[in-house]
Amino acid sequence: MQNDTETPPEAGRWLDQLDNQAALEMMLDDQALAIAANRQSLGQIEQAVTEITNRMKADDKARIIYAGAGASIRIAVQDGVELLPTFNWPRERVAYVVAGGDKALIESIEDAEDNEVAAKKMVNDLDLSANDVVIAIAASGRTAFTCTVLRETINAGALAIGISCNPSTPLLDEADIGIPLITGGEALAGSTRLKAATAQKICLNMISTLVMTRLGKVRDGKMIAMRPTNAKLRERFSRIHGTDR
Repeated sequence: MQNDTETPPEAGRWLDQLDNQAALEMMLDDQALAIAANRQSLGQIEQAVTEITNRMKADDKARIIYAGAGASIRIAVQDGVELLPTFNWPRERVAYVVAGGDKALIESIEDAEDNEVAAKKMVNDLDLSANDVVIAIAASGRTAFTCTVLRETINAGALAIGISCNPSTPLLDEADIGIPLITGGEALAGSTRLKAATAQKICLNMISTLVMTRLGKVRDGKMIAMRPTNAKLRERFSRIHGTDR
């Protein structure tokens, strides 16, 4: 498929046939396409920010929930866990639906992405409300576990956002808001831990940061709600609030 993440590189771009300098330059240039992919979908990203913000404002128990498998959910968890120290966002208002469970965050459990039964149970256990938001992420856009989470989210009446790096996928077509991040083939064919993952991280970073900003967690470009949990953060907190005074 044209622009699919599985598309192999053309001859002349094969890492094993390039010297170190050429291989690194090629991979770096390839990574830059992650920014272009996000720029093409700024309209959908803005819509997601608006809808998430509205729901978080409407219900002080509404949650941001990240769902996925493999590299995609590992990137999503990285985004979610930073909401507490950066914005003092309550831990109970962030949740994760991880194919293979928490163990899969540090170990590869590849067959977990096919487990639709587990996906249904995990969503059911969340007891979703209408103001909860589930962000389902899969580079392929076709991962069975992640697509099942999306469908179960819609059935439960919560907001379902799908992020995919391939066009015309179930994760985009069935979502309330679909965000295509079309990055095409990788420098290493099929290894979506490369620029597809970079595009996903950029997208999630932008969404969560702007949502928190619209919720009043940022003022004058500073993290006014941050949680000062270590020496570095205590120093930053004092600097921010000393300036504010």
